[in-house]
Amino acid sequence: MSAPQERRPLVVVGDTLLDVDLEGSSERLAPDAPVPVVDVAREWQRPGGAGLAALLAARSGHEVVLVTAVGVDESADRLRAMLAGLVEVVALPLTGGTSRKTRVLANGVPVTRLDVGRGRALDAPVPQAALDALDRAGAVLVADYGRGVTGLDDLREHLALRARDVPVVWDPHPRGSAPVPGCALVTPNLSEARALGGVDGTADQGRVLGRLWQAGAIAVTLGAQGALLVQGDTETHVPLDEPGSEAEPRDAAGRTPHAGRLDTCGAGDAFATAAAVALLEGQAPYESVRTAVGRATAFVRAGAATAVSTEVPYATSSDRPEPADPFATVEQVRAAGGTVVATGGCFDLLHRGHVSLLTAARALGDALVVCLNSDASVARAKGPDRPLVSQDDRARVLSALASVDGVVVFDEDTPAEVLARLRPDVWVKGSDYTDQPIPEAAVVEAAGGRVVLLPVVDGYSTTRLVHASRATTPHDHPTKETP
Repeated sequence: MSAPQERRPLVVVGDTLLDVDLEGSSERLAPDAPVPVVDVAREWQRPGGAGLAALLAARSGHEVVLVTAVGVDESADRLRAMLAGLVEVVALPLTGGTSRKTRVLANGVPVTRLDVGRGRALDAPVPQAALDALDRAGAVLVADYGRGVTGLDDLREHLALRARDVPVVWDPHPRGSAPVPGCALVTPNLSEARALGGVDGTADQGRVLGRLWQAGAIAVTLGAQGALLVQGDTETHVPLDEPGSEAEPRDAAGRTPHAGRLDTCGAGDAFATAAAVALLEGQAPYESVRTAVGRATAFVRAGAATAVSTEVPYATSSDRPEPADPFATVEQVRAAGGTVVATGGCFDLLHRGHVSLLTAARALGDALVVCLNSDASVARAKGPDRPLVSQDDRARVLSALASVDGVVVFDEDTPAEVLARLRPDVWVKGSDYTDQPIPEAAVVEAAGGRVVLLPVVDGYSTTRLVHASRATTPHDHPTKETP
């Protein structure tokens, strides 16, 4: 009796985004412009792009590995948390911020979308872990969202090799890269097929794209009309099943999405994912497309992407999260191929000069860690009446700045010991150190880093502010006498 065949994972390759829905009500227009004022009541989040495809694939019961470019920021942290325990993430380095799309809905109707973060996959050698994941794949789904992952030469070369042995499903994007030759199935929607094929007629588009991409089959998705499967010169229409109940769909939280309107957000990802899972399970292209049409339809009727969203509680002053572990942040940045920047100081009475230096330092890399003198260290350097602000409060204020990704408090006279652990790529000091020795420079340079002196804003220093404050006494101002 032969041994059971080993179950091999579905590997999803592509660009991952963070999708956010802000839901609220609107009963008035803004006084300064004819636009609705939305009183936001709830926030929902979910992985988008390749992240959504991976999450949907995990529901099939198969092992899923996601090969994607991951940044080091709040949006990336949210994505990792949502995928943890469900999907194995193999990270490629990302340059820039994680892409985040925020839909604003008023009374259940989308009114606008806000896009931030233009991060792209870093054009660098692909980590061996990503190539190893492809080597053990039973099928591959490429979810291209035009942000650089599918354009990486090493990855494309490996995908083309794997396409000879396992089914590769490619969901293309107009701003992305062309599918590699040999894909089992490519799944453009109708508008993408028109843009990429350059001809009229859905079947003609499919035939043109099939020859252009050397693909086994093209499935052009047609929304409510199902899909058109084109294999060589053969075309087959795969319609939707009978609609069934027209009751309003509800998501897992009991919400009726968009006031009963069918939301198609994520339907393309659901279709491509279902097709890839079906091919992994041994179905032929026609059967896999038929399965994909049915599952994408069910996905939309169940609330589409809203059904896989999780609610985000609003943070208040009493439940704001603690600052991130700076050493963990540094390791994440380093693993993603980013640049770690560090600077140090007392930062007692934060002022404009501090903010300017920190902003300029952060621009030199992908994360900035501040090495902060402890209260005892400040007292030794500045005198027994300093600091004016405790180390915990100084650390909290620094952590709240957008330019600061982490704070480490040190007790020594210099941050040399902390820098030996951090191993920053760049150590920043102010230009007022131009003619002064920098004791910690040797530690930084020994670990392969460099020292950069940045301009300081003239006229600003904590010591000067303290002296100016103490020079002003209560007698300088009139006071009321107690009757």
